[in-house]
Amino acid sequence: MPRLLTLGWLLALGCGGKKSDSQADTGPAESPTVLVESSGCESIPLYDRPADPSVRGPWPVGTRSITIGHLNVEVLYPATPGSQAGQDPLAVDIRYALPESEREKVTDDVRPHQTCDCYPDLPLDTAHGPYPLVLFVHGTASWRTQSLSLMEHWASRGFIVAAADHPGLWLSDILGAVCGLPTSGSQDMVGDLETVLAGFTGGDSAVSFLGDRVDMSRVAVAGHSAGANAAAAAAELEGVQVVISMAGSGSADESQLSTALFLGGMADTVVQFAQTQDAYEESAPDRRLLGIAEGAHLVFSDICELTNDEGQDLVEIATEAEVCGTQFAAFLFDCEASTIPATDARAIIAGASTWELETHLHCDDSLAEPDDFGEQSEWVEVFEQSAAQ
Repeated sequence: MPRLLTLGWLLALGCGGKKSDSQADTGPAESPTVLVESSGCESIPLYDRPADPSVRGPWPVGTRSITIGHLNVEVLYPATPGSQAGQDPLAVDIRYALPESEREKVTDDVRPHQTCDCYPDLPLDTAHGPYPLVLFVHGTASWRTQSLSLMEHWASRGFIVAAADHPGLWLSDILGAVCGLPTSGSQDMVGDLETVLAGFTGGDSAVSFLGDRVDMSRVAVAGHSAGANAAAAAAELEGVQVVISMAGSGSADESQLSTALFLGGMADTVVQFAQTQDAYEESAPDRRLLGIAEGAHLVFSDICELTNDEGQDLVEIATEAEVCGTQFAAFLFDCEASTIPATDARAIIAGASTWELETHLHCDDSLAEPDDFGEQSEWVEVFEQSAAQ
């Protein structure tokens, strides 16, 4: 990948980043990309995107919270350029992910903040696309926007991204089970993904705002931790061409896949890198393995960067508020384990994952080689790739 300035990343992926006046007023300069038929894709009009896949794309990002079946789902999508002007960015009140009886313990003045450079209910850019679909599965004791900055990045480069709160896996249910409180159901992540896919393919009214701009023949499933294992297991679902596993241990062996990417942190003590490497070696499709130096389990999420006005992180806030089950969550939310700068980790993860998505779902062969990480190369401890078995 071309070299990348850290300042550029702060502007590209930092929450609440401000666009230049020229971009806000005029939008990106349009030069539709024509995708080559020999790669298996038909021509799709898209804005030109930066050649470096770790750099944010040209689209403003819209968001919408919807319900598909029994699932609460966040959808991020490429919006009409300029439609974000004067709009307030998305602000997620993470307290919704706590058991209902615990939410009021975290008061407004101490609650953590999660926001992004994305905006509720912007109009979809219907002049381009259709856009491939990326499904994201969060990890244990987390919630659907745990990796919001990464999902925002994908949407800015021409993908529709959908992430659900998974019953039995999300924070409210894990804490509820520990504390003897009601939960929303048992775990069935692959079944949940089938439900979301059925909502898109079956014309559920909740996704009608996307019209015919979703390409259901080009689907990726990405996940973190337990969600990574679900993503690998979902390789058998119709339309799935790409699997992206982050800190996972499950293999992807479906012959219909175009590619699989396995990412792990070398300092991960929850899912050790050796487990991710075994999953990579046991998988069937063309695949790549990436080990991030000094990256721990949560390096693939935004969790460790979410604080309140006093600079307290999630565990500190919950401990002070005496939220039930915090001791369990503290084991998973070990933010001190990662010592790689967050901006460097984001550049590597966004770049590697976007390379897979654009190469195989946009059929774009103009990107740099997948092992070129520019200024972040010093943090890439392991990189392997292998052809289909």
